[in-house]
This record gives sequence, C-alpha cells and structure tokens, in this order.
Amino acid sequence: MVRHRQVLQLLLFTVFSVSASHAFIDGLYCGRENCYDVLGITRDTSKSEMARTYRQLARKYHPDMHKTQEAKAKAAERFTLIATAYEILKDDESRKDYDDMLDNPEAIYRHYYRYYRKRMAPKVDIRIVLAVTITVISAVQYYGAWHRYRAAIDHLITVPKYRLRAMEIAKKEGLFNPNKKKDRRRKEEIKEEEENTLKRILEEQVDIRGGYSKPTVRHVLWVQLVLLPYTIGSYLWWQARWLIKFTLGGQELGLPEKEYLIRRQMALSQSQWDALEEKDRQGFLRDELWMPDKFKVPAPFSPALT
Repeated sequence: MVRHRQVLQLLLFTVFSVSASHAFIDGLYCGRENCYDVLGITRDTSKSEMARTYRQLARKYHPDMHKTQEAKAKAAERFTLIATAYEILKDDESRKDYDDMLDNPEAIYRHYYRYYRKRMAPKVDIRIVLAVTITVISAVQYYGAWHRYRAAIDHLITVPKYRLRAMEIAKKEGLFNPNKKKDRRRKEEIKEEEENTLKRILEEQVDIRGGYSKPTVRHVLWVQLVLLPYTIGSYLWWQARWLIKFTLGGQELGLPEKEYLIRRQMALSQSQWDALEEKDRQGFLRDELWMPDKFKVPAPFSPALT
C-alpha cells in the first residue's frame, strides 16, 4: 500500500513537472526563460514602467558596454533575449498569447500555431495590398475591354457590308499599293498589311457601342472609385429631378426618360441598350413600351455586333 502511494506521488510529480516545463520551450517566445523574469517585471507592471526597465537593461547589457570578447558575447546574448522579451510583452496581442501559454502549458500545438503564424505572416500595410489589388483589377478590366474590342473589329471585318465599305475608303484614300506585281514581299505579308489597314479604317469609321465599345480608362475600377462621389451625386440628383418633375409635377416624359423606363422593364444596362440596332430602339419607342400596360416581351432582337 505504501509502495503504491509512493508510485502515485512519483507519477503526479512527473506530470506536473512535464506540464510546467512545456511552458518554456526553445524557439518559442523567450525559450527556457520566463519573459517577465527576463525583464524583472510582473504581469501587473504598467507599459511605461516596463519600457523604463527595458531601457535600463538594454544599456546594461549592450555589447559596447563590455570590454573583453567573452563579456561582449555573453552581453550580446542577454541583450537579444531582453529585446525579444520586450517585443513580446509590449504588444497587447502577443502578450495575451504569451500569458495564455503560461496559464495553459498543455496546449502546446495552439501556442506553436499562434507564435509562428504572427512571425510567418507578411507585415505589409493593408493600404498597399488594397492599392495593388485595385491596380491589378483595373489592368485586367482594361486588357479585357481591349480584347473584346479587337474581337468585335475582327468580326466586323468578316461582314461583307463593313468590309466592302472599308475597301472603298482604302482605295479612295490610296491606302492600298496599286502595283502589287512590283511588290517583292510575300503575298501573305501584303495580305496581312491590307487586313490591318481595313481594321484601322473600321476603328475610325464604325461606332461600336455597348460591351464591345472602344476601351476608355473611365470604366476601370481605379477611375470609378475616384469618380464615386460624383456618381452618387448624379444618381441622387436624377432621383430628385424625377420625383419633382414627373412623380409630383406630372410633366410629360422626355426621350431619355422613356428610354430609361424601357431599359428598366427589359432589364438592359446602358451599354446593352446602346448596342441595339437603331431600328430596334426606335421600334420600342414607337410601341410606347415605357408604359407598363403596353409593355410585353418583344420579339428576339440582335445587338449591333451579333
């Protein structure tokens, strides 16, 4: 019985010893030492007093304050530990994590995760991250707009009506070489040059609207954010004007207002509306589709580029 009691006491002592030692681990916070003891303070010590104590210890253990190489080496090691302890305890969040490790030494994996998560995470200003993100999005938007515009031009050049029109302009302005037989370049090179000429003419002559319109920086995210106050102000002015003139004043709707109501009933954005053929838009106006009692789902229509 006595022997069993001795074994139990030994086991309990071992468990408590292991648990206590887990609070101080090499590579974690202050290693095998208590950060509070390193600075000679307690948990109740104020930040101002802690800073004063740190400055005193830093002067005392600064390597330049010692003469021999051995003394300098020992002082440098202690100086580094003091600086580490101060960095940990001066920050409220890291100090809270450290106190949790002292109070709950058995949760070793949690302490490892918290400690190294902060040190491995990049310390980058969130404003820089946000600015870079917006810049990347804006660049992608602008590139995508140019890609769609080029695709629209490539499509139009295959449409006989637009191609013949571009060829007439090119011949009239003398943009094609009349002496192709004397041109020593390969036929493929000559044809490619003519195609590029026709595309440039289409870019100058054809007004592509909607989602395939020629890109402008006004539509990228950066510019939209800069213009956001103006956009909000314009929207509020539009709503107030509508309320005063039409809802309360009972004035007759103008062309922009009629088009707006038709777009809203057809669930079309401004760019989608602009991409419609002129005859389609005029047909919707002629049918007075801005009036709810006359609106019905129209027959399928084709945007200008499809």
